[in-house]
Amino acid sequence: MVDDEITLRHLEELADRLGILVRDENINIDDVSSSGGLCFVEGKYILILNSKTTVQGKIQVAIKALQQFDLSDVYVKPAIRALLEDRVSNKDRD
Repeated sequence: MVDDEITLRHLEELADRLGILVRDENINIDDVSSSGGLCFVEGKYILILNSKTTVQGKIQVAIKALQQFDLSDVYVKPAIRALLEDRVSNKDRD
């Protein structure tokens, strides 16, 4: 869906502004199913998105990763900020 692709692009741009390297990789490990995630390697954050995952799956991985950062002093498009905050409030209810 075009809207999902735009959302993913905005999340990737936000990650880039935070100094997070975003990589779209084919995660092909036997008996492992992963959509990707955030790593800290040699002093740098890397957000790995599995190229085989749906766009919606990549969005969820990016949201989960970006929620770990303080975004209070960073401009975030309102729709993207709502996604980040909505996921946090839903997690608090669990």
